[in-house]
Amino acid sequence: MFSPFSAPSGSAAKNLTRLSVAGGIAATALLLLAGPASAHVSVQPQGEAAKGGYATINFKVPNERDNASTVKVEVNFPTDHPLASVSPQAVPGWKIDVTKSKLAKPLEMHGNTITEAVSKVTWTADGGKIAPGYFQQFPLSVGQLPEDADQLVFKAIQTYDNKEVVRWIEEPKEGAAEPENPAPVLKLSAATDDEHGGAATADKPAAEPAAAQDSAKAADTKAETASADSSDTTARVLGIVGIVVGIAGVAFGVLAGRRRTTV
Repeated sequence: MFSPFSAPSGSAAKNLTRLSVAGGIAATALLLLAGPASAHVSVQPQGEAAKGGYATINFKVPNERDNASTVKVEVNFPTDHPLASVSPQAVPGWKIDVTKSKLAKPLEMHGNTITEAVSKVTWTADGGKIAPGYFQQFPLSVGQLPEDADQLVFKAIQTYDNKEVVRWIEEPKEGAAEPENPAPVLKLSAATDDEHGGAATADKPAAEPAAAQDSAKAADTKAETASADSSDTTARVLGIVGIVVGIAGVAFGVLAGRRRTTV
């Protein structure tokens, strides 16, 4: 008699073994393909990084090692498109050092002549670390972004507590395979007319159109009216519920009195 819990026959067992081996190989291949693509230091903007404007960017640093923690991250800024304004956001457990260097050619920004720009930002563990299996983001506010470039390349250096140093400094080439240690690349979007780029700057934000202001006022008025209607409806419902409860209480009292009288 066949039992669903009986051992598989010889051919069935061989097929199961082959399927298991094939599945293991496929899973391993997927891990090998996915690992290197997501393990390097990268940079991404919060929102957009528009040409000629300002942006907040995050350097994402994963820990690639199983037996060591990341304790230092250095990011070198491009010299062909220097950034005069760089402000780091505090990261708990990390000390931040901003290094500036003299410019070969001064920059004109908001009517001022800039003779130096940030050349490097260094985060050093000060009670914190990036442990195996974790990553850390390091935010910066930067500007003014160049108008004559489509991207900015930042070369990064990652140091582990076992003294190992990994240099993410190879510039990716369009149409070529990704390098073994690619440098973080910030893609720049087209210039806009808001406060983050193009026609308007942080010092001179674009004016809000009158139509937009009227729409905002109308929306506020509708919201206030809806809120008042909602409050009025709630009060009415509560009043009706109170009346119903009162009537029920009176009826219960009458019935109870009748029962006592009958007894």
